[in-house]
Amino acid sequence: IGDIDQVPRTRDSWAATELQGVPMANLANNLCAAAAKAPDRLALKCEEIEYTYAQFNCAAARFATLMQSYGVQPGDRVGLMLPNTPAFAIAFYGLMRCGAVAVPMNPLLKSREVEYYLTNTTAVMLLAAPLCAGEAQSGAVSADVRCVIVDDESLTENLTGVAAQQNPVACAYDDTAVILHTSGTTGKPKGAQLTHGGLRRNAEIAVHNLTYMDRTDVIMGCLPLFHVFGLTFELNSAVLAHATLTLLPRFDARKVLNIIARDGVTIFGGVPTMYSALLSVAHRDSDATSLRLCVSGGAALPVQVLHDFEQSFGTTVLEGYGLSETSPIACFSHPHLPRKAGTIGTPVEGVEMRIVDEAGSPVPQGQTGEIQVRGHNVMKGYWNLPEETEAVISPEGWFSTGDIGLVDAEGYFTIVDRKKEMIIRGGLNIYPREIEEVLYEHPAIAAAAVIGIPDKLLGEEVGAAIEFKPGMTATTGEVRTFVKERVAGYKYPRKIWFLDALPKNATGKLQKRDIVIPEEFRR
Repeated sequence: IGDIDQVPRTRDSWAATELQGVPMANLANNLCAAAAKAPDRLALKCEEIEYTYAQFNCAAARFATLMQSYGVQPGDRVGLMLPNTPAFAIAFYGLMRCGAVAVPMNPLLKSREVEYYLTNTTAVMLLAAPLCAGEAQSGAVSADVRCVIVDDESLTENLTGVAAQQNPVACAYDDTAVILHTSGTTGKPKGAQLTHGGLRRNAEIAVHNLTYMDRTDVIMGCLPLFHVFGLTFELNSAVLAHATLTLLPRFDARKVLNIIARDGVTIFGGVPTMYSALLSVAHRDSDATSLRLCVSGGAALPVQVLHDFEQSFGTTVLEGYGLSETSPIACFSHPHLPRKAGTIGTPVEGVEMRIVDEAGSPVPQGQTGEIQVRGHNVMKGYWNLPEETEAVISPEGWFSTGDIGLVDAEGYFTIVDRKKEMIIRGGLNIYPREIEEVLYEHPAIAAAAVIGIPDKLLGEEVGAAIEFKPGMTATTGEVRTFVKERVAGYKYPRKIWFLDALPKNATGKLQKRDIVIPEEFRR
């Protein structure tokens, strides 16, 4: 970590945080409890790097002191641009301890995206990994925010001797813990505020009601921790259960199989594309006998993939549903209830779901409509966007998801379609308006429409229909490169085609529903 010499140091060894009298709303108290009850249990593993719960808690406590030495105050927003390594977990819980608000960010983001995330949340600092230092520092300079490079390999050495924060800062249940950027339907992503209480309760449900996770479990940590699925299901749940989290910085199906065999992984969580990828590389010698449970989310899991995976790996796959705005788990195929393939199960404890029409009135069972969610898991609101918050959360607390679904007589929900234009590529959300804004910056482009194209491997691929300005043109490669240089690598359109004119209605509004995807892209 840069500027480490500014940190006050002590040779005194860290003692377990006193739990009595400490308000338990702060998410970091889960780590304090784990360190007190299971100090020698292996908490984090990433290749040769290992932390017991005592060491993990100690590092987080010292990291909190480091942040305070940089002037980070309770409520301050801090960007977290790190891959899946112990450094992410230590930095995240260190920020929770000092009462700061974490703003998780994809390490693949480009500088303009980094700048927006930082300025949108008025962040005071960015913590970034060496692998993304260039884009991170450039974006931080544009946002006038300090960027500190966190080197995972030297983290333990650099924190040695740093005075540990005695107790986590007191936080209320409704205090914001995390701001996750989501839907960009207006051209700019919105920051969903997730609270200490909401995240804690969601992890409790995952552990006690859905997975029956305990300290004997080993969790596969290949879901991005900057995404709410990985943050809640992998990191926060593992800490709550005193389980081991074995991390993989970037998903690779063969590496995942090796780690499952090496570490005796018992619980795997992934998006549908991960299950397809694992099936494609599995062979007779693959040892996944330690797996007792798998969880799928992020997008609908094809029924055939579910059946093939269970048959090949000899384990159960439970499917769930949620959004960044719901912390994320809202609905789940509960282990104690009959499963219905193709459904997302039933609402989790303390959460209500319903199907409504355009007027917001409940519809009869079996009829399609928009899914609404109400409960402890719903976000506090969008950061500094009261009107947008009011548009999606009713006075009665119902959050409108933008997803179209139906519910049967037994209370099982099914996703039918999405009301929003969001594209889900390999489990990662892509908002067409954000990519369209970039395309419109191209000097030759007069109009552009970004849409999702069905893809057998990724679920959806990013497609772009383009209309040029009179007398101007560009190649698909030039357009693709133009966008790729300005957004994260998973967002740029792989499928591009040109039209003389994009379809528009009588008022000149672009009509995406009338765009015909070329046959070559529909195979």
